[in-house]
Amino acid sequence: MPVSPKVVLRKNLGRALRQGHPWVFRDALAEVPTIPSGTMVAVTGRDGRPLAYGYWDCTGPIAVRVLDLQPVRDGRMLACARLRQALTKRLLRLDRDKTNAFRWVHGEGDGLPGIHVDLYDQVAVVRFDGAGARAFYHNLADMLAECSAPLRLLRVVDREQRDGDLGEIEVRENGIRFIVDLGRGQKGGLFLDQRENRQTVAGHAAGKSLLNLYGYTGGFSLYAAAAGATQTDTVDIAKPALATARRNFQLNRLALQDAGFHAADALAFLEQAARRTQRWDVVVSDPPSFAPSRRALPAARRAYYQLHRMAAAVVTPGGRLCAASCSSHFPRDEFLTSVERGAAAAGRRFRLESVTGAGFDHPALPAFPEGDYLKFAIGRVD
Repeated sequence: MPVSPKVVLRKNLGRALRQGHPWVFRDALAEVPTIPSGTMVAVTGRDGRPLAYGYWDCTGPIAVRVLDLQPVRDGRMLACARLRQALTKRLLRLDRDKTNAFRWVHGEGDGLPGIHVDLYDQVAVVRFDGAGARAFYHNLADMLAECSAPLRLLRVVDREQRDGDLGEIEVRENGIRFIVDLGRGQKGGLFLDQRENRQTVAGHAAGKSLLNLYGYTGGFSLYAAAAGATQTDTVDIAKPALATARRNFQLNRLALQDAGFHAADALAFLEQAARRTQRWDVVVSDPPSFAPSRRALPAARRAYYQLHRMAAAVVTPGGRLCAASCSSHFPRDEFLTSVERGAAAAGRRFRLESVTGAGFDHPALPAFPEGDYLKFAIGRVD
C-alpha cells in the first residue's frame, strides 16, 4: 500500500474527527502542501500521529474530505463497497413499482464525501463538490455501472458538464408520475429530499384547498390533488417549470379545472391574495435557500420572517402552514422561531404539529450538523 502524504493540523480537531466530522478546512492546517487534488492524505496532529485519512482538494476551503479513521488501502474498492451499501439501504425501504427516483448517494452521510448521486429510473445524475471530489472519483461512472445491480443503469449524467438537451424521462414517486428534465431541471430535475414531506402534506389535503409557493414542477400540488384536494394553486416565477407542472397534472389524469398555475413572484402573489382576502386551507412554502452562506444570514432572517408573515396571513383559520428551509446555515430553532414570529406579525398564531427533515435517502451524520440542512414544519394557524 502506498504511503499517503501527511497534512498537519494546527488546530486540535482530533475529537471532532473521531466523532465523525468529515471535513478539514484549509485554515485548520499548519501548512498547505503542494499536492494534486484527489490525492489520498493522512491527517495528523502536531505530534505526527495519524487521526484520519481522506482525499485532498487544492482549491476549495475544505482541504480534506475524510473517508476513514484507518488507512485506506484501495480508494476504488472502498468507494464501490459504500456504493453497494448505500443502494442496498434504499432498495430495502422503497417499493420500486411505486418509486423509481431517489438519492442513491448522499455524500458524507453515506461515507462518500463530495459526491451526490440521484437515480431517475435508469439514469444516474451526479454532482461533484469541488476539484478534489472530481479527481478522487474520476472513474465514478464506471463504478456506478459496476455497483448498480440489481438495477439496470443505462446512463450517467454529470450535472456540471451536461451540454445541450439531454431529454426528458418519466419517473414515479409514491405512485405519482413526474416528468424530469435531465438537462435543465433544478437539482437534477426533482427535489427528491421532499418526498416524504409531500406524502405527509397529501394526508392533510383531502377536501381542502392548497397553495404551493415556489412550487417548481408541482410536487406538493400533485400529491394534494391525487389525495382529493378540492383546489390547488401552484406559484413559481419560472414559466417553464409551471408548464411542466401542468403537464404533470395531465400525466396523472388530474383535473386541470381544479388547478391554478401562476407565473409570479411568491411575495407579490401573496400580497395580491391578501388584498383579495383569499384563503387556502393548506399553504406550503418551500423557497430556495435564502442563506447560501453565513454572510447571507442577516438578509435571510428578514426574508424568512417576511415570507412566513405573508404566508400565514392567507391560511384559512384552523388551516395549516407547511414551511420549509433548505439552508444548513439557518438553524432549526431559529427557523421555527421565524415561523412563529412571522405568524404573530400577521395577527395569527402558529401551533407546531411536526417538524421533519429530508427523506431517509438523505442521511445526516450526528457529528456533521452541516449535513442536516432541510427543515419542514407543519402547524395549525389560528
